[in-house]
Amino acid sequence: MINDTILSRLADLREVMRREKLDAFIFPSTDPHHSEYTPDRWKGREWISGFNGSAGTAVVTMDAAALWTDSRYFLAAEDQLTGTSFQLMKLKVKGTPTIAEWLGAQLKDKNAQVGVDGMCNNVASVESLIHDLRREGGITVRTNFDPLNEIWKDRPAIPADKVKIQPIEYAGESTSSKIDRVRAELAKLHADGMLVSALDDIAWLLNLRGTDVHCNPVFVAYVLISTSDVTLYINNAKLTPYVEAYLSQQHVRVAPYEKVGEGLQKYFEYNILLDPVETSYTLYNIIASHDGKAYAKEIVRHTSPVPAMKAIKNETEIAGFRSAMLKDGIALVKFLRWLKPAVEAGGQTEISIDKELTRLRAEQPLFRDISFDTIAGYNAHGAIVHYEATPETDIPLEPHGFLLLDSGAQYVDGTTDITRTIALGPVTDEMKRIYTLVLKGHIQLELAKFPDGATGTQIDALAREAMWREGLNFLHGTGHGVGSYLNVHEGPHQIRMEYMPAPMHAGMTVTDEPGLYLAGQFGVRHENTLLIKPYMHTVFGDFLQMEPLTLCPFDTEPIIKELLLPEEIEWLNNYHKHVYEVLAPHLEEEDKKWLEQATTAI
Repeated sequence: MINDTILSRLADLREVMRREKLDAFIFPSTDPHHSEYTPDRWKGREWISGFNGSAGTAVVTMDAAALWTDSRYFLAAEDQLTGTSFQLMKLKVKGTPTIAEWLGAQLKDKNAQVGVDGMCNNVASVESLIHDLRREGGITVRTNFDPLNEIWKDRPAIPADKVKIQPIEYAGESTSSKIDRVRAELAKLHADGMLVSALDDIAWLLNLRGTDVHCNPVFVAYVLISTSDVTLYINNAKLTPYVEAYLSQQHVRVAPYEKVGEGLQKYFEYNILLDPVETSYTLYNIIASHDGKAYAKEIVRHTSPVPAMKAIKNETEIAGFRSAMLKDGIALVKFLRWLKPAVEAGGQTEISIDKELTRLRAEQPLFRDISFDTIAGYNAHGAIVHYEATPETDIPLEPHGFLLLDSGAQYVDGTTDITRTIALGPVTDEMKRIYTLVLKGHIQLELAKFPDGATGTQIDALAREAMWREGLNFLHGTGHGVGSYLNVHEGPHQIRMEYMPAPMHAGMTVTDEPGLYLAGQFGVRHENTLLIKPYMHTVFGDFLQMEPLTLCPFDTEPIIKELLLPEEIEWLNNYHKHVYEVLAPHLEEEDKKWLEQATTAI
């Protein structure tokens, strides 16, 4: 089926490219703040390609188009790119060319020029692209043009919603204290100041929250820190008199969002820290050069200290997580007690059960939103790693097979992220085997003990070993940090096969979410959000362990007990006992009876 809308947009783009003497244009998934999830204004890759996954890069030449994405979206991308003329490029799959290699093959002209929007591409990615394209025949890169400004006629404006203060009773630390700590970290790096671009870093630093990004309580802004000043660059319409007074009390100046470039030009300190991964190429070069003359300012190229600070939760934030998980657990018990009888009665679909779960969460105190679009995949849809049901794909649930349900909520005191795979009725022996293998991996990771400062890569194999023994694997990450009423995906630490150098420390939150996916059949994933905490101190140093914060039973019906080790059975029974003890006092009698049955020792 031909997608006339996308083909028309490509035609308009190519007309502009021809005029601008551009042989190709690259559309990333990010915005000027290098966000994973972006405001609608910067969803240019989705607009030009039709692919709406959270990760991907679209590349368009005068006679070809391709889109690169990872394994989470292979099946979804194949469907969404049908009829668009975009070729799917599967990242990390043998034989898939890099963007530079593909462009080198497509652009035979040695004088070819590739365009990228320097505001929406960070320093590291543009520099890498320049290097790689030079090796592909001397292809040059232009960074000062955005064709979307011309061809996207109804392009959304930057959101102007009001910003709210995150009270100290939930933040646990004042803005002035956080700024002092940032300056102390900058001093260690011999940096006089820094530009903060990441939206969740800004929200955390200033104890403010917004609604500019779907499911992520952040707002569009920049913060420029020097030894004596802090300036928030933001659309003034977003600030109430109350927030303005608060910022003044915290000694934070306010300037228009679009003036951040001028702020960098007027920056008066000797040097400035610019994180190459978080800073846009355009803004970086305002400091690096001006009118062809180098500034007498040194750029300290270094990772921003803010993510590592934000990742370690203070005692107030940890208490908030526990409170949020309690509320979430209550809603999940109500939902799970309702689910199977509702499916047996008929009329339930992937979308309808999502709405019911959201309704139950919304009844809880301090609920603000879901933390990401719910993944409710029944049977074959569960094998699509980041499947999101639409009216076109929505299917009825039947009293057999697996439902993979990955969901979460934003409460003012914490963010939740949980996956449960639920047998809606009879399942096959193979489904039980896969279910149990994934559960083994999940439990082994939760049982992990490791040195303080170890990386997620060093413990990732614990979640995969039982699967590897069976010749099985999954290609997505095993765990990510979770924000404190902030982004559900939070770095810098991750648990995944690829090397991630960020160390793990006590106070960090991280998910544990291994999975297995059999295309066209079913998928299984088990996920808890965990708190990293001290384990013991020996002559070999400090050791850490992980405590599950999530309060929700696993479905024990599909478990093949004989495949579990004694320590895995012990962990599961102890976890279920803990879930019951914490949740039961807050439940109505029927929900309590259901939970008692659901948490019975296996």
